[in-house]
Amino acid sequence: MNTHFQSQEIKKHPSNHARVMKITTAHGEITTPAFMPVGTMAFVNHLTPRDLKDIQSQIILGGNTYHMLCAPGLDIIKHNGGMHRFMAWDKPMLTDSGGFQVFSLSKNGKICTIDHEGGHFKHPITQQIIHLTPKASINAQKIIGADIIMAFDECTPEEGGKERAIAALERTHRWLAESKETHEQHPDSAYDYRQALFGIIQGGSFRDLREISTQFVLDMETDGLAIGGEVIGFEMEKTCEIIDWIRPLLPSHKARYTMGVGLHPQDLIRVVEKGIDMFDCVAPTRNARHGALYHGQIVETDNWVRYENGEEEGRILIKKSKYANDERPILEGCPCPTCQNYSRAYLHHLFKIKSAAYGHLASIHNVSVMHEVCQAMRSCILDEQP
Repeated sequence: MNTHFQSQEIKKHPSNHARVMKITTAHGEITTPAFMPVGTMAFVNHLTPRDLKDIQSQIILGGNTYHMLCAPGLDIIKHNGGMHRFMAWDKPMLTDSGGFQVFSLSKNGKICTIDHEGGHFKHPITQQIIHLTPKASINAQKIIGADIIMAFDECTPEEGGKERAIAALERTHRWLAESKETHEQHPDSAYDYRQALFGIIQGGSFRDLREISTQFVLDMETDGLAIGGEVIGFEMEKTCEIIDWIRPLLPSHKARYTMGVGLHPQDLIRVVEKGIDMFDCVAPTRNARHGALYHGQIVETDNWVRYENGEEEGRILIKKSKYANDERPILEGCPCPTCQNYSRAYLHHLFKIKSAAYGHLASIHNVSVMHEVCQAMRSCILDEQP
């Protein structure tokens, strides 16, 4: 097992900011652009590790720190040899710090409060108060054992104006310093392989704050860079604008990760052409289980790619009665096992009877589409002549 973490730019696109990176972790290599299916609670909804491998998942977001503290608990994870063994996933894994969950829960002050030390929340079952601080988050991520761990941060809200954004920024920077100090005391996981620490750039929708935060994270010399905040991935025009603001400051040798991007396949293309390498989102599996199945074509134009929406503006709503006798696959030419073996009529039937088999087959398709988009971008970049 390679115990080190490395990232290297392999090739840039000649006419936009897209690039291919090779990221080496203790559990294997990742070739970007790379979409990470989300396994927040130690499983990706409706998908097994075998499914994920079959559809060419290179890395997953597995085991959110907040949720792992709640269930099954860190003692059980450690007893089972870490999240990789616990989930039976032997490829690269990233975990998040719990900062976003603390931000979400803090909207109800009876459940969670945030102060200068961190987040303080009630265990949803035992009602025990849990203190999630930078040190506690990093130490928990050591036990989870992900290859890439995140500094504890405060997600910047879009409400509250600049004053609130500054307060979140100051906490994020202070917590990054505490996270790095804790990480550097023991840079390996509890299972003796090197973990990479990514710092998170905050600042909301304010250019000056984003630039200040970018420089601060760079000065901390973390292994990689993440771009966070409530707006990232939720509002794609602003997401792309923020990337444009900070890209001139970013070094080429460090991986760049936009947190929560992937509501639609085209969203991946938009951030990659701005210079982003990695992204995660719960939307593909969430859309799948609610009956929305991606439908479109990856088209190459002007030396780049785009996702051209197909039927129903790019998402088939499989519950509609018109699919009850439709013998076609979800998407003609799609290589995923669902499209290769099952019809729209069958998926319609499974959805209507609320079968668990529906969520499984639908999620395989939606996540596969995201990986196919990434593969198309990688091929385009690598095939382009300088």
